[in-house]
Amino acid sequence: MSKSIVQLVDELPTSGITISALRSLDFVAPGEWQNLVGFKNTVTAVTGEDDPGLIQQISERALWLYNDQSQGYQRAVWLFQTIDSADAAIGAAALANKIGEKVSFLGFLNQLTPKADTVQTIDLCLKVVVELVAFCQINGIPGDSIGDFIQSLANYSKESAIRMAGLVCFDGLIPLGPDFIQKASSTLAGLNPSSLEQNDTFKKISSLIPGGNSAGKLDFIGQTFGSVQGWMGNLVSSRGLNPQGVVRNLQNFVEIADDKLDYLAAFLDMATNYYEHTGIQTVARCLIERAMAEI
Repeated sequence: MSKSIVQLVDELPTSGITISALRSLDFVAPGEWQNLVGFKNTVTAVTGEDDPGLIQQISERALWLYNDQSQGYQRAVWLFQTIDSADAAIGAAALANKIGEKVSFLGFLNQLTPKADTVQTIDLCLKVVVELVAFCQINGIPGDSIGDFIQSLANYSKESAIRMAGLVCFDGLIPLGPDFIQKASSTLAGLNPSSLEQNDTFKKISSLIPGGNSAGKLDFIGQTFGSVQGWMGNLVSSRGLNPQGVVRNLQNFVEIADDKLDYLAAFLDMATNYYEHTGIQTVARCLIERAMAEI
Protein backbone atom coordinates (compact mmCIF):
# COMPACT_ATOMS: atom_id res chain seq x y z
CA MET A 1 0.00 0.00 0.00
CA SER A 2 1.18 3.52 -0.75
CA LYS A 3 0.64 4.89 2.77
CA SER A 4 1.98 3.56 6.06
CA ILE A 5 -0.29 3.00 9.05
CA VAL A 6 1.40 6.00 10.70
CA GLN A 7 0.48 8.24 7.78
CA LEU A 8 -3.06 6.87 7.60
CA VAL A 9 -3.71 7.61 11.29
CA ASP A 10 -1.99 10.99 11.10
CA GLU A 11 -4.27 11.98 8.20
CA LEU A 12 -7.58 10.95 9.79
CA PRO A 13 -9.97 13.91 9.92
CA THR A 14 -11.03 15.57 13.17
CA SER A 15 -14.29 16.96 11.80
CA GLY A 16 -16.73 16.47 8.94
CA ILE A 17 -19.84 14.42 8.25
CA THR A 18 -18.22 11.08 9.04
CA ILE A 19 -17.11 12.27 12.48
CA SER A 20 -20.49 13.86 13.16
CA ALA A 21 -22.32 10.71 12.13
CA LEU A 22 -20.12 8.56 14.37
CA ARG A 23 -20.65 10.89 17.31
CA SER A 24 -24.39 10.57 16.83
CA LEU A 25 -24.05 6.83 17.57
CA ASP A 26 -22.91 7.36 21.15
CA PHE A 27 -26.43 6.47 22.32
CA VAL A 28 -25.93 3.02 20.78
CA ALA A 29 -22.42 2.41 22.16
CA PRO A 30 -22.16 4.89 25.07
CA GLY A 31 -18.66 6.17 25.78
CA GLU A 32 -16.98 3.62 23.51
CA TRP A 33 -15.51 5.86 20.84
CA GLN A 34 -13.22 8.82 20.84
CA ASN A 35 -11.73 10.05 17.59
CA LEU A 36 -8.07 9.16 18.05
CA VAL A 37 -6.06 11.02 15.42
CA GLY A 38 -2.28 11.10 15.06
CA PHE A 39 -0.21 7.95 15.55
CA LYS A 40 1.77 9.22 18.53
CA ASN A 41 -1.42 10.38 20.21
CA THR A 42 -2.93 6.97 19.57
CA VAL A 43 0.09 5.17 21.06
CA THR A 44 -0.21 7.28 24.21
CA ALA A 45 -3.97 6.74 24.46
CA VAL A 46 -3.78 2.98 23.91
CA THR A 47 -0.75 2.24 26.11
CA GLY A 48 -0.94 5.01 28.71
CA GLU A 49 2.78 5.65 28.12
CA ASP A 50 4.21 9.14 27.70
CA ASP A 51 7.93 8.40 27.49
CA PRO A 52 9.09 9.62 24.06
CA GLY A 53 11.64 6.85 23.69
CA LEU A 54 9.17 4.10 24.42
CA ILE A 55 6.55 5.69 22.17
CA GLN A 56 9.12 5.73 19.38
CA GLN A 57 9.98 2.06 19.95
CA ILE A 58 6.32 1.05 19.91
CA SER A 59 5.67 3.10 16.77
CA GLU A 60 8.63 1.55 14.94
CA ARG A 61 7.61 -1.97 15.92
CA ALA A 62 3.99 -1.32 14.90
CA LEU A 63 5.15 0.03 11.56
CA TRP A 64 7.37 -3.02 11.02
CA LEU A 65 4.45 -5.34 11.74
CA TYR A 66 2.20 -3.42 9.38
CA ASN A 67 4.77 -3.61 6.59
CA ASP A 68 5.27 -7.37 7.04
CA GLN A 69 3.38 -8.87 4.09
CA SER A 70 2.97 -12.17 5.92
CA GLN A 71 0.71 -10.39 8.41
CA GLY A 72 -2.83 -9.38 7.50
CA TYR A 73 -2.91 -5.76 8.67
CA GLN A 74 -2.57 -4.16 5.24
CA ARG A 75 -5.23 -6.46 3.79
CA ALA A 76 -7.59 -5.52 6.62
CA VAL A 77 -7.11 -1.80 5.91
CA TRP A 78 -7.64 -2.43 2.20
CA LEU A 79 -10.92 -4.19 2.95
CA PHE A 80 -12.18 -1.35 5.15
CA GLN A 81 -11.19 1.21 2.52
CA THR A 82 -12.63 -0.72 -0.41
CA ILE A 83 -16.04 -1.43 1.12
CA ASP A 84 -16.45 2.28 1.84
CA SER A 85 -15.09 3.60 -1.45
CA ALA A 86 -17.57 1.44 -3.36
CA ASP A 87 -20.42 3.26 -1.58
CA ALA A 88 -18.95 6.73 -1.81
CA ALA A 89 -17.53 6.89 -5.32
CA ILE A 90 -20.69 7.94 -7.14
CA GLY A 91 -21.41 11.05 -5.13
CA ALA A 92 -17.96 12.06 -4.00
CA ALA A 93 -17.46 14.80 -6.56
CA ALA A 94 -20.89 16.33 -6.02
CA LEU A 95 -20.45 16.43 -2.27
CA ALA A 96 -16.78 17.41 -2.09
CA ASN A 97 -17.34 21.14 -1.72
CA LYS A 98 -20.10 20.73 0.85
CA ILE A 99 -18.38 18.58 3.46
CA GLY A 100 -18.55 20.17 6.90
CA GLU A 101 -20.03 19.85 10.34
CA LYS A 102 -23.48 20.52 8.89
CA VAL A 103 -24.75 19.83 5.41
CA SER A 104 -28.20 20.60 4.10
CA PHE A 105 -29.61 17.24 3.05
CA LEU A 106 -32.44 18.59 0.89
CA GLY A 107 -30.05 20.27 -1.53
CA PHE A 108 -28.75 16.89 -2.67
CA LEU A 109 -32.06 15.13 -3.35
CA ASN A 110 -31.80 15.61 -7.10
CA GLN A 111 -28.30 14.12 -7.14
CA LEU A 112 -29.05 11.00 -5.13
CA THR A 113 -30.41 7.68 -6.30
CA PRO A 114 -31.62 5.36 -3.54
CA LYS A 115 -30.43 1.78 -3.84
CA ALA A 116 -32.93 -0.99 -4.44
CA ASP A 117 -33.49 -3.23 -1.42
CA THR A 118 -31.53 -6.02 -3.12
CA VAL A 119 -28.45 -3.83 -3.61
CA GLN A 120 -28.75 -2.44 -0.09
CA THR A 121 -29.01 -5.97 1.31
CA ILE A 122 -25.91 -7.10 -0.59
CA ASP A 123 -23.97 -4.07 0.68
CA LEU A 124 -25.08 -4.71 4.26
CA CYS A 125 -24.12 -8.38 4.08
CA LEU A 126 -20.80 -7.63 2.40
CA LYS A 127 -19.95 -5.18 5.20
CA VAL A 128 -20.53 -7.99 7.70
CA VAL A 129 -18.30 -10.30 5.66
CA VAL A 130 -15.61 -7.61 5.46
CA GLU A 131 -15.77 -7.29 9.24
CA LEU A 132 -15.27 -11.03 9.64
CA VAL A 133 -12.47 -11.34 7.07
CA ALA A 134 -10.67 -8.25 8.43
CA PHE A 135 -10.94 -9.69 11.96
CA CYS A 136 -9.35 -12.90 10.72
CA GLN A 137 -6.61 -11.04 8.85
CA ILE A 138 -5.76 -8.93 11.91
CA ASN A 139 -5.65 -11.95 14.20
CA GLY A 140 -3.85 -14.30 11.82
CA ILE A 141 -6.57 -16.94 11.70
CA PRO A 142 -8.33 -18.59 8.70
CA GLY A 143 -10.70 -16.27 6.88
CA ASP A 144 -13.68 -18.57 7.33
CA SER A 145 -13.52 -18.64 11.15
CA ILE A 146 -17.11 -17.60 11.76
CA GLY A 147 -17.20 -19.08 15.26
CA ASP A 148 -14.14 -17.12 16.43
CA PHE A 149 -15.60 -13.94 14.98
CA ILE A 150 -18.95 -14.35 16.74
CA GLN A 151 -17.23 -14.98 20.07
CA SER A 152 -15.15 -11.84 19.60
CA LEU A 153 -18.16 -9.78 18.50
CA ALA A 154 -19.68 -10.14 21.96
CA ASN A 155 -16.63 -8.32 23.35
CA TYR A 156 -16.27 -5.62 20.70
CA SER A 157 -15.34 -2.21 22.10
CA LYS A 158 -13.94 1.20 21.12
CA GLU A 159 -13.68 1.76 17.36
CA SER A 160 -14.96 -1.70 16.53
CA ALA A 161 -18.09 -1.23 18.65
CA ILE A 162 -18.99 2.10 17.04
CA ARG A 163 -18.39 0.65 13.56
CA MET A 164 -20.83 -2.18 14.17
CA ALA A 165 -23.31 0.33 15.61
CA GLY A 166 -22.98 2.23 12.34
CA LEU A 167 -23.53 -0.97 10.38
CA VAL A 168 -26.80 -1.68 12.19
CA CYS A 169 -28.05 1.93 12.10
CA PHE A 170 -26.78 3.37 8.81
CA ASP A 171 -26.77 0.24 6.64
CA GLY A 172 -29.59 -1.68 8.31
CA LEU A 173 -32.28 0.37 10.04
CA ILE A 174 -32.27 3.53 7.89
CA PRO A 175 -32.33 1.95 4.41
CA LEU A 176 -34.24 -1.28 5.16
CA GLY A 177 -36.45 -0.38 8.11
CA PRO A 178 -37.06 -1.82 11.58
CA ASP A 179 -37.34 -5.39 10.24
CA PHE A 180 -34.05 -5.09 8.34
CA ILE A 181 -32.71 -8.41 9.63
CA GLN A 182 -35.69 -10.37 8.33
CA LYS A 183 -35.86 -8.36 5.11
CA ALA A 184 -32.15 -8.86 4.39
CA SER A 185 -32.35 -12.57 5.18
CA SER A 186 -35.30 -13.01 2.83
CA THR A 187 -33.62 -11.05 0.03
CA LEU A 188 -30.35 -12.92 0.50
CA ALA A 189 -32.15 -16.27 0.31
CA GLY A 190 -33.54 -15.30 -3.07
CA LEU A 191 -30.22 -14.32 -4.62
CA ASN A 192 -28.31 -16.42 -7.13
CA PRO A 193 -24.59 -16.30 -7.95
CA SER A 194 -25.14 -14.23 -11.10
CA SER A 195 -26.90 -11.51 -9.08
CA LEU A 196 -23.89 -11.36 -6.80
CA GLU A 197 -21.44 -11.24 -9.69
CA GLN A 198 -23.14 -8.10 -11.03
CA ASN A 199 -22.52 -6.20 -7.79
CA ASP A 200 -19.56 -3.82 -8.08
CA THR A 201 -18.63 -4.09 -4.40
CA PHE A 202 -18.57 -7.88 -4.57
CA LYS A 203 -16.32 -7.73 -7.65
CA LYS A 204 -13.77 -5.66 -5.77
CA ILE A 205 -13.51 -7.81 -2.63
CA SER A 206 -14.41 -11.23 -4.05
CA SER A 207 -10.83 -12.50 -3.98
CA LEU A 208 -10.73 -12.31 -0.17
CA ILE A 209 -14.14 -13.89 0.45
CA PRO A 210 -13.91 -17.63 1.26
CA GLY A 211 -15.94 -20.06 -0.78
CA GLY A 212 -14.11 -20.75 -4.05
CA ASN A 213 -16.60 -19.92 -6.82
CA SER A 214 -19.46 -17.42 -6.72
CA ALA A 215 -21.95 -20.00 -5.47
CA GLY A 216 -19.65 -20.92 -2.60
CA LYS A 217 -19.02 -17.28 -1.77
CA LEU A 218 -22.78 -16.57 -1.76
CA ASP A 219 -23.24 -19.48 0.63
CA PHE A 220 -20.48 -18.11 2.88
CA ILE A 221 -22.08 -14.64 2.85
CA GLY A 222 -25.37 -16.21 3.88
CA GLN A 223 -23.73 -18.18 6.69
CA THR A 224 -21.91 -15.09 7.93
CA PHE A 225 -24.99 -12.89 7.94
CA GLY A 226 -27.01 -15.64 9.59
CA SER A 227 -24.42 -15.93 12.35
CA VAL A 228 -24.67 -12.23 13.33
CA GLN A 229 -28.46 -11.98 13.29
CA GLY A 230 -28.75 -12.80 16.98
CA TRP A 231 -26.16 -10.19 17.92
CA MET A 232 -27.79 -7.52 15.76
CA GLY A 233 -31.25 -8.36 17.08
CA ASN A 234 -30.01 -8.12 20.66
CA LEU A 235 -28.42 -4.73 19.98
CA VAL A 236 -31.64 -3.42 18.43
CA SER A 237 -33.84 -4.66 21.27
CA SER A 238 -31.50 -3.75 24.14
CA ARG A 239 -31.06 -0.18 22.88
CA GLY A 240 -34.63 0.22 21.64
CA LEU A 241 -33.34 1.10 18.18
CA ASN A 242 -35.59 2.17 15.32
CA PRO A 243 -35.06 4.28 12.19
CA GLN A 244 -36.72 7.36 13.67
CA GLY A 245 -34.59 7.28 16.81
CA VAL A 246 -31.40 6.94 14.78
CA VAL A 247 -32.39 9.90 12.62
CA ARG A 248 -33.28 12.04 15.65
CA ASN A 249 -29.83 11.50 17.12
CA LEU A 250 -28.20 12.09 13.74
CA GLN A 251 -30.05 15.42 13.46
CA ASN A 252 -28.21 16.65 16.55
CA PHE A 253 -24.98 16.52 14.53
CA VAL A 254 -25.91 16.74 10.83
CA GLU A 255 -28.58 18.93 9.26
CA ILE A 256 -30.93 16.48 7.54
CA ALA A 257 -34.59 15.89 6.79
CA ASP A 258 -36.13 12.67 8.04
CA ASP A 259 -39.03 12.19 5.64
CA LYS A 260 -37.16 10.22 2.99
CA LEU A 261 -35.09 7.52 4.67
CA ASP A 262 -34.07 5.85 1.41
CA TYR A 263 -32.52 9.11 0.22
CA LEU A 264 -30.90 9.61 3.60
CA ALA A 265 -29.29 6.18 3.30
CA ALA A 266 -27.91 7.17 -0.11
CA PHE A 267 -26.63 10.43 1.35
CA LEU A 268 -24.82 8.61 4.18
CA ASP A 269 -23.30 6.15 1.68
CA MET A 270 -21.93 9.00 -0.36
CA ALA A 271 -20.95 11.46 2.35
CA THR A 272 -19.36 9.21 4.97
CA ASN A 273 -16.55 6.67 5.18
CA TYR A 274 -17.18 5.48 8.72
CA TYR A 275 -16.07 1.93 7.95
CA GLU A 276 -12.69 3.04 6.65
CA HIS A 277 -12.19 5.65 9.39
CA THR A 278 -12.88 3.33 12.31
CA GLY A 279 -11.24 0.40 10.52
CA ILE A 280 -7.93 2.26 10.33
CA GLN A 281 -8.29 3.09 14.03
CA THR A 282 -9.00 -0.56 14.86
CA VAL A 283 -5.95 -1.79 12.95
CA ALA A 284 -3.76 0.87 14.59
CA ARG A 285 -4.97 -0.13 18.06
CA CYS A 286 -4.28 -3.82 17.39
CA LEU A 287 -0.81 -3.04 16.04
CA ILE A 288 0.06 -0.83 19.01
CA GLU A 289 -1.17 -3.38 21.54
CA ARG A 290 0.86 -6.12 19.87
CA ALA A 291 3.94 -3.92 19.53
CA MET A 292 3.71 -2.98 23.21
CA ALA A 293 3.48 -6.64 24.20
CA GLU A 294 6.49 -7.55 22.08
CA ILE A 295 8.79 -4.82 23.40
